[in-house]
Amino acid sequence: MVEWKGDILAVGVTEKDMVKDENLKFQNSILKKLDSQLGVFFNYHCLLCGLGEAVDAAAKAAQASNVAVVLASPEELCAESKLSTASAIASGTVLGTYEDTRFKSESKKSALKSVNILGLTVLEKKLKYMEDVCSGIILGKELVNAPTNVLTPGVLMEEASKIASMYNDVFSTTILNVEQCKELKMGSYLGVAAASEKPPHFIHLCYKPPGGSVKTKLALVGKGLTFDSGGYNIKTGLGCLIELMKFDMGGSAAVLGAAKALGQIKPAGVEVNNTDAEGRLTLADALIVDLATLTGACRVAIGPLIAGIFTPSDNLASEVIAASEVSGEKLWRLPLEESYWESMKSGVADMVNTGGRQGGAITTALFLKQFVDEKVQWMHIDMAGPVWNDKKKAATGFGISTLVEWVLKNSS
Repeated sequence: MVEWKGDILAVGVTEKDMVKDENLKFQNSILKKLDSQLGVFFNYHCLLCGLGEAVDAAAKAAQASNVAVVLASPEELCAESKLSTASAIASGTVLGTYEDTRFKSESKKSALKSVNILGLTVLEKKLKYMEDVCSGIILGKELVNAPTNVLTPGVLMEEASKIASMYNDVFSTTILNVEQCKELKMGSYLGVAAASEKPPHFIHLCYKPPGGSVKTKLALVGKGLTFDSGGYNIKTGLGCLIELMKFDMGGSAAVLGAAKALGQIKPAGVEVNNTDAEGRLTLADALIVDLATLTGACRVAIGPLIAGIFTPSDNLASEVIAASEVSGEKLWRLPLEESYWESMKSGVADMVNTGGRQGGAITTALFLKQFVDEKVQWMHIDMAGPVWNDKKKAATGFGISTLVEWVLKNSS
């Protein structure tokens, strides 16, 4: 800490580290040293603060380019806590300093060039891991933020192809066109795509680990419906959010963001099929997780910060929820109430695609369940709420960190 040279030293503190009476002395060793010697030989500003975005805000305010972060009480942290703390610092700093300026005429860019985390050098691998995850989150944010006249089906396909090209040692890609989808009898998918003048692209990324030894097969399925109303507003009800229908491809953004991160991390022993559209997918002895911004009903039920999850598998639910607790993303398991399926039955076909207003998130999950082999463990994540931050008016990158964490757990 004494030898470090830069502009700002940000000390992450907890409530017990601080003193509420100005006449009392700090008990913490680092804060004692700073209190007694600050201004004597330190050649930088010192800031006691929360971490992540607070670091970036302080750096911007002081026009600092080189910042260090030190924990006030690292000796009190167990190994696991140090790991999670380092992850939080790294992700908070990277994502806190990120700003999507692609569509702004002017933007104030952060002067921040480097952040050093002092006292946690043994965790360098974890910091690199979080940097890789953050690069995937940023891709996911940019895909969702892009307006629909920019992010067309073709552009989304190009982004997937870039990932496969950039990490061609582990990724391969297959793009299905209209005729190929017809051959596979993907009528529902093509029926939705027919509403657009842009041709659909069914994107299939496949990750095979370096070395070729596969222990587990996973499938990540993301709804990739890029939306352009074409000038017609067919959603006129209160809170219809027609202007935000661009985030209807948020599921695919989460899958592609996770794919980019996994391409950099390169986990061994797991094969990941990233399918960037909702379609019929059956893999023997596989685990399937699909993500979609599917229902306003889920957002109404559990709010804008939490994604609803549906699965008949207690084991899969436990795995994914555990991954979300590590990533800090909020999931809540909702019931697959089979009796609600009655509302989905049709008099002229096998089923209808909507069961009315009541229990809409549940009936939608039951609909998807009809297309999954009973032998396959499957989960549906309805992320219509947390895909977008209303206050910041920007995408959150939700789901990417949890997916990466879950994949890595299955590869170990």
